[in-house]
Amino acid sequence: MTRYQSFSPRTEIVFGEGLLDRLHAYRGQRIGIVTDEFMARSGPLERVLAHLEGCTVEIFAEAIAEPPLSTVASGARLFIRFRPDVVLALGGGSPIDAAKAILAVVRNADPGHPIRLVAIPTTSGTGSEVTAFAVISDPDNDRKFPLISADLVPDVAILDPEFVRTAPPKVTADTGMDVITHAIEAVVARGASHFSDAFAEKALELAFPALPRAYDNGNDLAARDAMHQASCLAGMAFTEAGLGINHGLAHAIGGQLHLVHGRINAVLLPHVIAWNAGLEDDAPGCRETAGRYARIAQRVGLDVPGTRAGVIALIRAIEALNQRFGIPSSLRGLGVAIEEYRRAIPDLAAAAFTDACTAGNPRRPGLADLARILDRAGG
Repeated sequence: MTRYQSFSPRTEIVFGEGLLDRLHAYRGQRIGIVTDEFMARSGPLERVLAHLEGCTVEIFAEAIAEPPLSTVASGARLFIRFRPDVVLALGGGSPIDAAKAILAVVRNADPGHPIRLVAIPTTSGTGSEVTAFAVISDPDNDRKFPLISADLVPDVAILDPEFVRTAPPKVTADTGMDVITHAIEAVVARGASHFSDAFAEKALELAFPALPRAYDNGNDLAARDAMHQASCLAGMAFTEAGLGINHGLAHAIGGQLHLVHGRINAVLLPHVIAWNAGLEDDAPGCRETAGRYARIAQRVGLDVPGTRAGVIALIRAIEALNQRFGIPSSLRGLGVAIEEYRRAIPDLAAAAFTDACTAGNPRRPGLADLARILDRAGG
């Protein structure tokens, strides 16, 4: 049987000046907006509404972090009645993910009515404005799970760095480390190709120098723009290539311990790279993955000869970024009650093992492998 790959970017990406003028294309249409309370009261929503003259607008401003199933149900009920022509998602990854899940329900309820999805991200992190992923939570069962479908990919993404200018340093760091994790996982994922590598490696070239600058000075629009584009590029890369156990583990931990996703990824990333590259056990099949990590090190300016040295240099660079941003080296440092955490490791490993992202990992993990990584990341 012939094995083939494909790369099919589906989103029109708009970047540059005067971006909200793009919304005039929807004049006279019915626009359903999904956002959160902060966006609704702090100015961004007002800016968007000013460019929707002549439109009939319904606003769902109840999106919250790690959008739960109940939020999706509430938004879907509202928009099934409203019957929008366009759903516009305004916010970070959570409002965009909520909009995707809501729209999936609405389209299923009214399959004959075409609805376009437009995303305006206000953080540089998830890349949700171009991905086929949406992460939803089930708080009743302490679970987070990714929805994955081509139908979730937005039709239009509007990348305006002005919308991220006021993101606090901590949010900038947490979301920025999510970008770096996305891109690194995409490079080594099972579905990686030269096409996805082009997006992922460019994202890393942009993010490594730009993230510290954006963290130090939120008004550095060049750095903000670089991170916004890096987030989008990484999103396109992992949509096509897949992710891996870093995200599988992060979803499991976030679902039970309710920690910030990007910060969990940042803590896990050095441990995952070391295991995938076989630094301790030199397991069969790790050499190619180690070579990919070493290539990343070269791409981001770590001129270290040798594969093993390159992998170690990449790990040290990530640890240095974490330290610069005040991200602890362990989950214990994030305030996790360590004894309770260790008791939960078998359940966390089991949840990560079945997570959809884990299937893309370059090295096949067993439950014991995932438990070991969790134990080391615990601190």
